[in-house]
Amino acid sequence: MVRTLVSARIGTSMLVTALVSGLLGICAGDPQNTPPADASVVNLMTRELVSGPEKEVVMLTVTYPAAGASLPHRHDAQVFVYVLEGELKMQVRGSPVVTLRPGQTFYEAPDDVHVVSANASKTNPAKILVVMIKDKGKPGSRMVNQ
Repeated sequence: MVRTLVSARIGTSMLVTALVSGLLGICAGDPQNTPPADASVVNLMTRELVSGPEKEVVMLTVTYPAAGASLPHRHDAQVFVYVLEGELKMQVRGSPVVTLRPGQTFYEAPDDVHVVSANASKTNPAKILVVMIKDKGKPGSRMVNQ
């Protein structure tokens, strides 16, 4: 059974739902999307950017279980990823697949399509820190077709 844990300490739950859903490759409020393998997401912070009140920054962690993966998606935002634990395979359309280890980073531009986001291990979990800069009040993610 697929379980998704979302823990948020902010008042904009719709933002968190949209952001988390994209990172997991689903849209929690949209029944037409299919959930990926189990993953645990914890929202750490959401704040307006001082230099532009129309933008906000969201910080969260994503933990992929052994062999866990996300469905293809895009964020329409700048996404910065830092690997905390384990190994992940990542790829945006048009670029090669990379395997990231603790301390390594990954970047997604607003127009990138994230086609591979998967735990490289079949036995151990992987955990990443994600910082996203996006338009305030707009979904952080959306599904795409391969």
